[in-house]
Amino acid sequence: MDRGPLEKDPEDWATGDEPMTAPQESYLQTLAREAGEEVPADLSKADASKLIDELQSRSDRLNPS
Repeated sequence: MDRGPLEKDPEDWATGDEPMTAPQESYLQTLAREAGEEVPADLSKADASKLIDELQSRSDRLNPS
Protein backbone atom coordinates (compact mmCIF):
# COMPACT_ATOMS: atom_id res chain seq x y z
CA MET A 1 0.00 0.00 0.00
CA ASP A 2 1.40 3.39 -0.98
CA ARG A 3 1.31 5.64 2.07
CA GLY A 4 2.33 8.74 0.15
CA PRO A 5 5.60 10.64 0.27
CA LEU A 6 5.16 12.18 3.73
CA GLU A 7 3.81 9.23 5.67
CA LYS A 8 6.33 7.08 7.55
CA ASP A 9 5.96 3.38 8.10
CA PRO A 10 4.62 2.86 11.65
CA GLU A 11 7.68 0.70 12.38
CA ASP A 12 9.83 3.82 11.90
CA TRP A 13 7.85 6.04 14.28
CA ALA A 14 9.87 7.38 17.23
CA THR A 15 6.83 6.82 19.49
CA GLY A 16 5.53 3.70 17.75
CA ASP A 17 6.20 1.47 20.74
CA GLU A 18 4.09 3.62 23.08
CA PRO A 19 0.55 2.45 23.92
CA MET A 20 -2.13 3.23 21.34
CA THR A 21 -3.89 6.54 21.77
CA ALA A 22 -7.48 6.91 22.92
CA PRO A 23 -8.62 8.03 19.43
CA GLN A 24 -6.90 5.00 17.86
CA GLU A 25 -8.58 2.67 20.34
CA SER A 26 -11.99 4.23 19.77
CA TYR A 27 -11.70 3.99 15.99
CA LEU A 28 -10.37 0.44 16.20
CA GLN A 29 -13.31 -0.57 18.36
CA THR A 30 -15.70 0.77 15.70
CA LEU A 31 -13.89 -0.97 12.84
CA ALA A 32 -13.53 -4.21 14.78
CA ARG A 33 -17.20 -4.25 15.75
CA GLU A 34 -18.14 -3.88 12.06
CA ALA A 35 -15.74 -6.72 11.16
CA GLY A 36 -16.87 -8.95 14.02
CA GLU A 37 -13.41 -8.95 15.57
CA GLU A 38 -11.83 -8.14 18.92
CA VAL A 39 -9.13 -5.50 19.51
CA PRO A 40 -6.21 -6.56 21.71
CA ALA A 41 -5.97 -4.20 24.69
CA ASP A 42 -2.19 -3.85 24.70
CA LEU A 43 -1.48 -2.60 21.16
CA SER A 44 1.27 -0.09 20.52
CA LYS A 45 0.65 3.02 18.42
CA ALA A 46 2.39 1.37 15.47
CA ASP A 47 0.46 -1.89 15.77
CA ALA A 48 -2.82 -0.01 16.19
CA SER A 49 -2.09 1.96 13.03
CA LYS A 50 -1.40 -1.22 11.07
CA LEU A 51 -4.59 -2.85 12.35
CA ILE A 52 -6.59 0.27 11.43
CA ASP A 53 -5.21 0.07 7.89
CA GLU A 54 -6.06 -3.64 7.68
CA LEU A 55 -9.60 -3.25 8.99
CA GLN A 56 -10.25 -0.21 6.79
CA SER A 57 -9.21 -2.17 3.71
CA ARG A 58 -11.74 -4.90 4.59
CA SER A 59 -14.60 -2.57 5.57
CA ASP A 60 -17.72 -2.82 3.44
CA ARG A 61 -18.75 0.64 4.65
CA LEU A 62 -15.46 2.23 3.58
CA ASN A 63 -15.07 0.14 0.41
CA PRO A 64 -18.54 -0.31 -1.07
CA SER A 65 -18.83 -2.74 -3.97
